[in-house]
Amino acid sequence: MNNKDKTIGFWLFLVAGMVFGMVVLGGLTRLTESGLSMVNWKPVTGWLPPLSGAEWQAMFELYQQSPQYLKINLGMSLNEFQEIFWLEFLHRLWGRLIGLAFGLPLIFFIVKGWISKSMIAPLCMLFVLGGAQGVLGWYMVKSGLVDDPEVSQYRLMAHLGFAFVLYAALIWTGLSFIKQKKFQQITHSFKSLSLVLWGLSFVTILAGALVAGLNAGLVYNTFPLMDGDLIPNGMLSLNPWFLNHFENITTVQFQHRLLALTTLFLTVGMYLKFRKCAGSAQNALLLCKIVIFIQVGLGIATLLMVVPTHLASLHQACGLLLFTAITWLNFETRR
Repeated sequence: MNNKDKTIGFWLFLVAGMVFGMVVLGGLTRLTESGLSMVNWKPVTGWLPPLSGAEWQAMFELYQQSPQYLKINLGMSLNEFQEIFWLEFLHRLWGRLIGLAFGLPLIFFIVKGWISKSMIAPLCMLFVLGGAQGVLGWYMVKSGLVDDPEVSQYRLMAHLGFAFVLYAALIWTGLSFIKQKKFQQITHSFKSLSLVLWGLSFVTILAGALVAGLNAGLVYNTFPLMDGDLIPNGMLSLNPWFLNHFENITTVQFQHRLLALTTLFLTVGMYLKFRKCAGSAQNALLLCKIVIFIQVGLGIATLLMVVPTHLASLHQACGLLLFTAITWLNFETRR
């Protein structure tokens, strides 16, 4: 492993860290209902915020035509608008900075010949997908600028899921530059269960996005029972039946709970079975066990306290930490 590979690996980890911050910032915009404060998208020219009173007033007048202002924030002052504007502006600005932090070093490394020909295409594809994520984010925002001042839970789920995929790809690629290949005695069952855990955690994340998109965390604020029942009534009230998994608040919250607990039990079971495995996979599995308990605890606390902003944001951040640990686990089982 040479110094050039290490440099590229740490660069990818830096970009992944910026994506981590982007996900947390995006969650805050959602929790504070700031995401619809900017009603237009200027991906090339939108680097600067309004710089004069006239520019602020023009931006505010555009917002006053939006459904969020007309149906929720009617009568809001310019100062109140600025408070929600800054968070969404920082979210978009941070996305542009990620593009620079990835694109400019990538060009430098390619020109210098530090990146092998086999890795140029995958890294360029990551850059393109990062841009596509920005387009998907605007597509999500647009859904809340038409009639209903709420973004589509489907688009929110796609936007968050895509962010997690890009983040995991950056972590995996960074690890491939940092860590040398080596032989480890990893059983087939350990590899298979690690992959299942990875998929299960991702589906749980998508289910959490539906909870956020439907504000489903604001109801059934008890645990483990929901409205006094282990399995609540009304979970199949919509037709056709499959819509309940995406649009029925009761079903959406129940399935997120069930998926989270299944992820917890699978993680603990894997730790008990494979905790004596050799090498870095053991450390990754231990980290998964620690973080999953914290994550479930944060999820329960967020629900019981009716989704306070600080706890909900921590819950999302810890979910990404858990996904990081599971990504590392899968990398180690396949070294």
